[in-house]
Amino acid sequence: MAVYTNNIVINAGDNFSLPLTILNNAGGVLNITGYAASAAMRKHATSSTKSDFTVGITSAAEGLITISMASTVTSELKEGRYVYDVLLISDANMKSIVVEGTALVRTGITS
Repeated sequence: MAVYTNNIVINAGDNFSLPLTILNNAGGVLNITGYAASAAMRKHATSSTKSDFTVGITSAAEGLITISMASTVTSELKEGRYVYDVLLISDANMKSIVVEGTALVRTGITS
């Protein structure tokens, strides 16, 4: 599986949702039927505190997933930079990171 970087921006207090297409090593769409997925972000890679994304597989045959966070979760995030990744787990319990990047959490100024 290919690992690609996708840097994101999350507005604290807003719902966040990001559709992603998982690719194979040749750059084509990966059929993820039979896979589970999870995603989380941390202030830095070794931080013991993390915030989990909700991950939904929207079309396994087309490699489509969506990561999201409800406004109740994003409102608890502190402003700043984080790192995140998306992990796929096969039915044989093999784990692969398929997306990684930075997450910039911004707080609003105008209300």
